Amino acid sequence: MRGPVTIDAARAIALHALGWTLAEPDRAERLLAVTGLTPADLRARIERSEMLAAILGFLMAHESDLIACAAALDEAPATLVAAHNLLENT
Repeated sequence: MRGPVTIDAARAIALHALGWTLAEPDRAERLLAVTGLTPADLRARIERSEMLAAILGFLMAHESDLIACAAALDEAPATLVAAHNLLENT
């Protein structure tokens, strides 16, 4: 992504990051364990900015996952961090 991250772009990035996270069972289990979320929580609150920020925050806490996810999404890790910051403050 070039230029500043918009709220719509931040939401899209977070949703793609969630898809990437859930695609690997061990990583998906770690997301649920670390965040205390359940699959029902994810479904019920997926459109909320704080939920999307939490997903990106989970990746930010595991730098290797952040880098791998950013590469898979063809984004710079800093773009995921910017999306997190925007969602967290919305």
